[in-house]
Amino acid sequence: MTNKTNPFGARGLLQTARGPLSYYDLTRLEKDGLVKQASLPFSIRILLESVLRNIDGYLVREEDVHTVARWNPTTPPRREIPFMPGRVLMQDFTGVPAVVDLAAMRSALFRTGGDPNQINPVVPADLVIDHSVQVDYFGSAGAFALNVEREFERNRERYALLRWAQRAFRNLRVVPPGTGICHQVNLEYLANIVTTRDGKDGGTAFPDTLVGTDSHTTMVNGLGVLGWGVGGIEAEAVLLGQPYYMLLPAVVGFKLTGALQEGTTATDLVLTVTQMLRNKGVVDKFVEFYGPGLTYLPLADRATIANMAPEYGATVGFFPVDEETLHYMRGTGRPPTLVSLVEQYAKAQGLFRTDATPDPQYSDTLALDMAKVEPSMAGPRRPQDRVSLSQMKNAFHLSLAKDYKKEILPGQAAASSSGKGKVSVRQNGHEFNLDHGAVVIAAITSCTNTSNPSVMIGAGLLAKKALERGVKTKPWVKTSMAPGSRVVKDYLEMSGLLPYLEAQGFHIVGFGCTTCIGNSGPLSEAISQAINAEDIVAAAVLSGNRNFEGRIHSEVKANYLTSPMLVVAYALTGSVDIDILKDPLGRDARGESVYLRDIWPSQDEIRKTIERSLNPAIFQERYAEVFEGDDQWSSLPVPEGDLFAWDSASTYVQEVPFFKDISTRVPKKQDIKEARVLVMLGDSITTDHISPAGSIAPQGPAGQFLIQKGVQPRDFNTYGARRGNHDVMVRGTFGNIRLKNKLVPDSEGDWTLYMPSGEKMRIYDASIRYQGEGVPLIVIAGKEYGSGSSRDWAAKGPQLLGVQAVIAEGYERIHRSNLVGMGVLPLQFKAGENPQSLGLTGFETYNVVGIAEGLKPGQEVRVHARRDDGRESTFRVICRIDTPVEIDYYRNGGVLQTVLRRMLK
Repeated sequence: MTNKTNPFGARGLLQTARGPLSYYDLTRLEKDGLVKQASLPFSIRILLESVLRNIDGYLVREEDVHTVARWNPTTPPRREIPFMPGRVLMQDFTGVPAVVDLAAMRSALFRTGGDPNQINPVVPADLVIDHSVQVDYFGSAGAFALNVEREFERNRERYALLRWAQRAFRNLRVVPPGTGICHQVNLEYLANIVTTRDGKDGGTAFPDTLVGTDSHTTMVNGLGVLGWGVGGIEAEAVLLGQPYYMLLPAVVGFKLTGALQEGTTATDLVLTVTQMLRNKGVVDKFVEFYGPGLTYLPLADRATIANMAPEYGATVGFFPVDEETLHYMRGTGRPPTLVSLVEQYAKAQGLFRTDATPDPQYSDTLALDMAKVEPSMAGPRRPQDRVSLSQMKNAFHLSLAKDYKKEILPGQAAASSSGKGKVSVRQNGHEFNLDHGAVVIAAITSCTNTSNPSVMIGAGLLAKKALERGVKTKPWVKTSMAPGSRVVKDYLEMSGLLPYLEAQGFHIVGFGCTTCIGNSGPLSEAISQAINAEDIVAAAVLSGNRNFEGRIHSEVKANYLTSPMLVVAYALTGSVDIDILKDPLGRDARGESVYLRDIWPSQDEIRKTIERSLNPAIFQERYAEVFEGDDQWSSLPVPEGDLFAWDSASTYVQEVPFFKDISTRVPKKQDIKEARVLVMLGDSITTDHISPAGSIAPQGPAGQFLIQKGVQPRDFNTYGARRGNHDVMVRGTFGNIRLKNKLVPDSEGDWTLYMPSGEKMRIYDASIRYQGEGVPLIVIAGKEYGSGSSRDWAAKGPQLLGVQAVIAEGYERIHRSNLVGMGVLPLQFKAGENPQSLGLTGFETYNVVGIAEGLKPGQEVRVHARRDDGRESTFRVICRIDTPVEIDYYRNGGVLQTVLRRMLK
């Protein structure tokens, strides 16, 4: 039967253990000759089901089904499609500003006489509070409780907002702090793989899909769930019932063969995959894994690989549903009826992979024999810079000379008690010497690895064997462990390994994102003074997914990603300036050398320990009351009412200015005239550079603002925690201490030159002066501008600074979209051109011409750059507004303004 919402007659019926469920049958399209389903990548099949199911003749139309069905591996249709995700996942750093925006939209709608309850999530959303815990206390049994107490002290205002939102908004669930990391909670509990939803025609089954406000939302791709990170701005639009508009992507197939060998881990595999895919170039593409190796790849390993899709540049890193998916569902305590439904639905829809499944057709392919993967690390500044463990010492020396202009003298130890180090330190009854390469942070952190029992159990076994041989963590290493869910603590306790990790200093400090996002907490005063006094290139070793410059800790320059097992090993050595495969880690009671090979657990040891320590009941018990929280959470005062009661004295939560004067009239966009360059940047500028998430410096504009508001530096918290206050965030924009603005080559941090006087000042102060004089601003940058986290404030901040356009050699996917979502024009240099080839200094006055005529996706725009001596150069750039819908967003000043104007009308 066909009708307006089922024009292809694809609505079918499944008889399931849950009763009859409707579904939109993809095989019907094949019978009608519209598609050869077996040739489509699994991820494209899921997109096809989405448009087929959501046809309404307005947001999703019949031609959208034809567009996806005609996906061609060599030339995917360059047409946008409306993707309607089934749900939205948020964490608190990005979720709080989203809630603030929604609350501000309610206030704006109320002021114009509208019903504020129109602003309400249409799509179900989960907000997991995981980004606010910091490692203030560590190395003791009471560290966790003290850190939680400090977390609530710092974040009471933010948490009150989220408690209000949980009550005020329909379809919004909040997972309280201290529960786990959103992606691991999603993997272990929230994700259903197949979703059912009741409607007027009964229940309907469809693939679980989502977008998230964190770039590592892709982790759930390992479970066969299609989803990825988007800007918080776009996620809010999805919450309000708007599609996520996207160009149909190319899909790169990654064939896995063989199996990991003894001595290698899933972390080594993902660092290898990341390096290969970065070299391949997969930005804005889907990556889908296939091949016989999937049969031997546990789901936890798949999730580790999927987690790092942002690091290898892909939109997703997708693994189709197969027997391993069902095995994981049973192991994590999912209901048997859900497991049965997933199997039945996936097989009926051609979404279930077996060894006999024909390989889909891909836009491009590459392959890896997992037997050839070797132990690895990545660093010191980018996750794609993999280093073989055997070459780690040499790689550090090369980096020391090239990146930091330092050297270690022959025979000089990086950190020791032998008296040969560069600076002597006394701490807690120990005396030692520090030099370049000293490991001052060793953190088992991030859902990338803590979601994987094999490497967590492996770390516990290694810690145990080292302790039994008398080898302990060095006293200058700040150690911590922050699992992505409480289940990890349960199985480490059940295995008997937690005491050994604690004896090596790896006490649990929290269940959330800590060191991997810069919440590593302070170093000891003695270590900090030593590093700064001698400009020591200290090291951090962590099991996270990102190590961008300045991210982990402002005083730690060299940061290396690796497995939890090697995190423990490097805590034992205390230095990265060691050949850890050949040099001893220490000596035992008999004076005999202890090597890494002596204490490295075998795969069989790890497997047997997992089998006796992990069971479905642990997951079921831990997640039974996942939304309840502890006494501190439930005792928080909750504001009442449909409108949030903004408190002008709050330094955490303020109504954003984006909607205060909004009306139904759309102001006409004009050409950008007589603009100045606020910052001129190089390649690989991350969203951390643009809008840092870490500590707030007292001497900077944001710190001075807080001090003026009566906040003591001890209570500053982090930028990430203050994203609900635009006054703080705009002052921290471009505030990363490692930012290199080419206008001030002799300085790092938030400095620029105010033109035409050439006066050196803070970027925020310069922007205020420019805005006071009516001077529009632009940013000039190199390749990979906006890489890293899906951070909406990296677009909001520049917009509030008065930046009207960014001209870059290339953009990371999410950030480009965020710029459009905030009404900032992303422009791209033509191939073969860049600021250097065009002779741009950043001191010119710029006119961007062609905007007033009405922009089209991908069109060329003229730029005139006039030097102070009157000479002018003209060049063309590409408008990186990629779809007609984005043009509409840009015209309206942003995506949320577009949605709000529709409601006003």
